[in-house]
Amino acid sequence: MANTVVISCDSTADLSPELIEKYHIQVFHLPIVKGGQTLRDGLEITTSDIFEYKQKTGNLVTTSAPNIAECEEYFDSICGSDDGLIHFDISGEMSSTFANARAAAADRSNAYIIDSRNLSTGIGLLVLRACELRDEGKSAGEIADEIQTLIPRVDTSFVLDTLEYMHKGGRCSSVAALGANLLKLKPCIEVKNGKMDVVKKYRGKLTDVLTAYVADRLHHPEDIDTNRIFITHTCQDPAYFELVRQAVLQKVPFKEVLNTTAGCSVSVHCGPNTLGILFIRKTPLQ
Repeated sequence: MANTVVISCDSTADLSPELIEKYHIQVFHLPIVKGGQTLRDGLEITTSDIFEYKQKTGNLVTTSAPNIAECEEYFDSICGSDDGLIHFDISGEMSSTFANARAAAADRSNAYIIDSRNLSTGIGLLVLRACELRDEGKSAGEIADEIQTLIPRVDTSFVLDTLEYMHKGGRCSSVAALGANLLKLKPCIEVKNGKMDVVKKYRGKLTDVLTAYVADRLHHPEDIDTNRIFITHTCQDPAYFELVRQAVLQKVPFKEVLNTTAGCSVSVHCGPNTLGILFIRKTPLQ
């Protein structure tokens, strides 16, 4: 009889409905606060809603972590107390979601609450690999052990078209240091050791910036796992995705190039026309 292992993640993993259905993933939709009203990310509020609200009111929506009781209720709804559970959360450095989820699952004997040390489809890469291991018949413990070896190898970065959302949200402290050039630069944000930081500053048209960004991120193809890459973005114009897809495949022959839209929990800090490429390296990031 096949193992009963439930794979779950919070909504910051930014997985598409198609991937969620294909891999049988459970999703904990995190709270988003808009004008004093709490809504569930991806269910009651979308990325486009966030940008429209900002355009109309000048205000940003905010993110909020679920409390322990809400986490317990979610876990009870997706699996039995004895089922294997692998649940992924946004980096504990960025949110208390992981700490609350871990506390909520403390009495579950076969639950593994994983601090992804990441966000967006950097989490999604780990989730999909966990699903593949589940389908190979691995136990929850075996899956959790292998995932821990992958976490330091996830390469997550993205380019911002506007710094306004990140700056006002206070999510990345180094953005404030960009000073007078706040509205002229297109910084590359990298996730490393569970935190976000500015690693490069681009100038120019977004199309030129994205081409240069891909070349910079994929400059050591021999160290890249070529099975899968995510192009995750908040771009309404599909031409940006196609430009990056072609640039990626010219550099590295990935077997699978996945196109996903960043959800509310990520978009509220990144703003429109943000784009990132996310993949797994063969060795840990330095």
